[in-house]
Order: sequence, then structure tokens, then C-alpha cells
Amino acid sequence: MSTPIGNLRDITLRALDTLASVDEVLAEDTRVARKLMDAHGIHAKLSPYHDHNGAERRPGLLQRLQDGERLALISDAGTPLVSDPGWKLVHEAREAGVRVIPIPGASAMLAGLVASGLPSDQFMFCGFLPVKSGARRKAAEDLKTVPATLIFYEGGSRLAACLSDLAEILGETRDCVVARELTKLFEEVRAAPLRELADHYGEAGAPKGEIVILIGPPGRQEASAADIDTALQDAMQRLPMKAAANEVAEVFGLSKRDLYQRALQLKNG
Repeated sequence: MSTPIGNLRDITLRALDTLASVDEVLAEDTRVARKLMDAHGIHAKLSPYHDHNGAERRPGLLQRLQDGERLALISDAGTPLVSDPGWKLVHEAREAGVRVIPIPGASAMLAGLVASGLPSDQFMFCGFLPVKSGARRKAAEDLKTVPATLIFYEGGSRLAACLSDLAEILGETRDCVVARELTKLFEEVRAAPLRELADHYGEAGAPKGEIVILIGPPGRQEASAADIDTALQDAMQRLPMKAAANEVAEVFGLSKRDLYQRALQLKNG
């Protein structure tokens, strides 16, 4: 069940009804959950469920669900399972034949996308990038040609270094938006080319609050036949041939049918 990402009024009537009616609420941090429920006059039973106790708790929780109890799973903020430990419980519940009912609501990822003005017809949520620069650059390299708006979560202390690595790998002029403290008093949405934002946060220092980074899709490029063949070969190492051809066609603005035929030629030597 989704909970507010900042503003406590960003909760649905259905979510409030659910919190008030279930046998127990499983919360990542019961102190955060209690603040939310106190604000709405709800006195549900709370217990902690997080990465550290999940493996120990899941068998008992699954048995209770199979016995007919009603349990609600919430995260500290936003939608459970999005960069959140709840997915293992949901996965095992479905495998056990337990019905899982989503109660939709707030999501920092979607709020950032809405506010960014970047293309939203195709987007890819990438979660948190690796902490170390080398691994982060490798992850960015794998995303370089994805023809979609990329969405990341990041902490303030790593923001400048992360943006700098992304600028070097994805391109210094790629459209970028940094959205922070969404729905809160000091909400900020800053848009600029990637390198400009990296330099800004490098000089301004680490910002406070929860941060969403959004990067626009790569621009269509003029390329030589050799460049296109290289891109196709790289893409075919990661994707089925048709999907690889479609990806490269989007990047270079070429015919998907022509790129698929070229991929066949490359595969067959």
C-alpha cells in the first residue's frame, strides 16, 4: 500500500480505510508509520518488516495470510517494492497462492517524471546506482543507448559525483532534471544539461532530502555504417536480435525493418 512521500495529506481514502481495517500493518519503520496513522486518527497494530528481519518473519506472515488474516505492507514513503524490501514477501505470497491487492498512491519516481517535463512515453526506473565510481560508470554504460527517460534515486552526499559520472558516460549535454524534497515545503526541481547540474552541485555542496535524477533519452544521431554495425553488435550481446535492432533504430532514427535485416546479415556473417 502506498503512503505519502512527504506531505501527509497525499494518502488515498482507500488507503486510510485499509489501514483501519486490517489485522496488522507491516512497516519498514514503525515510528514513521505511527506518525502517519496518528495524523489520521488510526490505531492499527504495527510491527516491523524490513531487510534485516524479513527472512525470519516471512514464514510466519505467509502462514497467517493463508489462515485468512489481512496484513497491509507499507514502506516509509511512497509505493512498496520500488527500491523497497517488500518484494520478497509479495513474491512468496503469490507463490503460496495468497491474493495480493495493490493500494496505489504516491511515488517519488512518478512525481519526479511528471514535474520534469522530460518525455514520458517511454521511461525506465533504474533505482540506486552503485556507490563506487567504477561500478557506477559501468552501469551507466549499459544504459547509454536506452531510448527512454532514465530515472534514478540518489542520496545528497553522492549527487555531484553521480551526476559527473553520468555526464561523462551518457553525454554532457543530455537533458537532466534533479527533483528533491518532492511534495515537501522546500520542493525543488532543477533542469539543465547533465554537466551543468554536476558542476552546480559540486560547487553548492550536498543538498538535503530525497532526490530523484531524471535523464532524457539520447538524441538521434547521424552515424556511419560502421557506427551502426558496432551499435547493433553491442546491442545483440544484451538483447534478442529484434529488440536489439529496435533499440538501435530508435537511437539513430532509422527503419526498424532495415536494422533487423542488417542484424540478420551480421549474425550470419
